[in-house]
Amino acid sequence: METNLVLYNTITRKKEPFEPLNPPFVGMYVCGPTVYSDVHLGNCRTFVSFDLIFRYLLHLGYKVRYVRNITDAGHLEGDNDEGDDKFAKKAKLEQLEPMEIVQKYTLGFHDVLRLFNTLPPSIEPTATGHISEQIEMIKVIIENGYAYEVNGSVYFDVEKYVQEHDYTILTNRKLEDMLNNTRELAGQDEKRGRLDFALWIKATPEHIMRWPSPWAVGFPGWHIECSAMSSKYLGDRFDIHGGGMDLAATHHTNEIAQSQACNHTQPATYWMHTNMLTVNGTRMSKSAGNGFLPQELFTGDHPLLQRGYSPMSVRFFMLQAHYRSTLDFSNEALDAADKGFKRLMNAVSLLEKLVPVADAPPVGVAELDKKFHAAMDDDFNSPVLIAELFDAVRIINSVYDGKMSLSGTELEELKSLIHTFVYNVLGLKEENSENEDFGKLMDAILGLRQEAKQNKDFATSDRIRDELGKIGIQIKDSKEGATWSKN
Repeated sequence: METNLVLYNTITRKKEPFEPLNPPFVGMYVCGPTVYSDVHLGNCRTFVSFDLIFRYLLHLGYKVRYVRNITDAGHLEGDNDEGDDKFAKKAKLEQLEPMEIVQKYTLGFHDVLRLFNTLPPSIEPTATGHISEQIEMIKVIIENGYAYEVNGSVYFDVEKYVQEHDYTILTNRKLEDMLNNTRELAGQDEKRGRLDFALWIKATPEHIMRWPSPWAVGFPGWHIECSAMSSKYLGDRFDIHGGGMDLAATHHTNEIAQSQACNHTQPATYWMHTNMLTVNGTRMSKSAGNGFLPQELFTGDHPLLQRGYSPMSVRFFMLQAHYRSTLDFSNEALDAADKGFKRLMNAVSLLEKLVPVADAPPVGVAELDKKFHAAMDDDFNSPVLIAELFDAVRIINSVYDGKMSLSGTELEELKSLIHTFVYNVLGLKEENSENEDFGKLMDAILGLRQEAKQNKDFATSDRIRDELGKIGIQIKDSKEGATWSKN
């Protein structure tokens, strides 16, 4: 399949033509959430971004197997395998079994992504459902000489790995700097080297989530799950591996090392990372008190928000920034995105009201098509696509106002093009319940106005038109009847 698609590859640090290993099939793996709490907005931005990528690849005609994992194993969260077992801690706090915590927050995660209108992945494997695959992969890494067992725990030998491979190929960091930024080994530490990381951890007596293994009853380290699940469903080598940029330095770096040590190949051809969220120029975080949960953004129930915003307005806001760019939240930016989204969707609805003109000169729909594809072919550049869409909005509004005209052929082409890129590629949709009810209300009002005109009660007819105009609703009379639009 021939396409003009180029994408930025984190591992090479440049844009490259997209050449799947087995076209038209594309394998894409994206690191999913750790489900011990509500999904945060940074996660949502990542999944909305990869939903856009998934949608555009499908639009181009690729058969995409999109795998997004669920981390539900009770591993330790720190980069150095330190910290609390988040699942056990949450389970004790809420007096629930760990898998009740998993179920609760997995369902919540799915509910939020449905509100953002993301397509479900092809496969959504869980870490706890693939313990045996992780154990088998650890066995091979040990056999290949890149891991060692100590007192029932297994660690990856980074020092041995760096003798033969580039451990920092993804981030281009210097190994000396990594060592300097890593704590010294304490006397009781089992690891041989400061950069070594756990593949399997022997469970302490109080640890709730545990499984038998050849080394000890325990649980997998954080990084091994993605390597095991991606290779099972996509093969030892696949096309795209993605996630937030915060995963590159540790999680994805260790994934590459594990896969290379086990399968003698890097797992993915293209590595893609979404950028961070900021709030009024400051990095979003719980500790700073400026983090939003999606529901807080929808309701406006947060000290930093002046009001709530619909899920589609927030999705549109996210897509106005390139996935590799920082996205800054502010009330002003959200207000502007909300207005832009409504303006775009109003133009889409006006398409159905346009009347073709037989001898209309061409307005360049074919050129719009080229521009839309060129924007997305350039590393999924959604902000440029949105700018091009607003050029189309100006054409739609001009035709509606009688300043331009469209032939029947171009009108149908424009409808198909706009629907494809607004609905199928950007993944936007009407805010159905509100808009359907509003539409029914407007139909009723226009019916009353028509009755007034038929009764020659022009004062009432004009008053209805004028009052609607005051709240931003324009009424246009034509031979076919009255139509309305939001300004």
